[in-house]
Amino acid sequence: MKQQHIFLFFISIFWLLGIESSNAQTATDTVNYKERYGLRVGIDLSKPLRTMLEDDYSGLELLGDYRIYKDYYLAAEIGNEQQDIFEENLSVSSKGSYIKLGADYNAYENWAGMENAIFIGLRYGFSTFSQTLESYAISTQTPYFGTDIITDPEETKGLTASWAELIVGVKVELFQNLYLGANVQLKRQISETTPSNIDNLYIPGFGTTNDFSEFGVGYSYNISYLIPLYKKAKK
Repeated sequence: MKQQHIFLFFISIFWLLGIESSNAQTATDTVNYKERYGLRVGIDLSKPLRTMLEDDYSGLELLGDYRIYKDYYLAAEIGNEQQDIFEENLSVSSKGSYIKLGADYNAYENWAGMENAIFIGLRYGFSTFSQTLESYAISTQTPYFGTDIITDPEETKGLTASWAELIVGVKVELFQNLYLGANVQLKRQISETTPSNIDNLYIPGFGTTNDFSEFGVGYSYNISYLIPLYKKAKK
């Protein structure tokens, strides 16, 4: 499933770049013009889509950015997730909320009148969540007694985690003030609190964890709307 998501992500990147190239060819260049500054708000489309398609997942993420200077933007994401994990000897449910704060830099040189982006960004992420050990198996020394399945749920509340995140992505203005975007995220854990009975298997906002690495990956397909507040002449 994750390979399919990554494959679809790269397809969307090439498609968005194709739209961007087409828009560039039809843009009218001018010597002097004003660029819009404002607040852009939107939603991550991939999480509601996963909620509809996957029985073991539900999530929602809202996002926004604010242009502060030329190609620099303050950016934030806020959301919640629930992920059920079923493995051979146990089943776990993790649910909670998260926020990510940081900034983006637009490395794309727009033609006059265009406001598309090929950007790189940094985020600090923080999550508060609970994890429930729904069931687990206890193996005995002899096969005569088989394996005992314990189905007494144990919930641990008040867990927290933090991480740093590197983001690379694109945003294309489809219509006036309406943008379609896609990005990929490389994440590294900074800190976490864990239950006494089991490690964290999924951290909302960060994703799946493992014992072999502190790194994780993520992706986003999103749609957003720009609320223009003022204009400044391009320098």
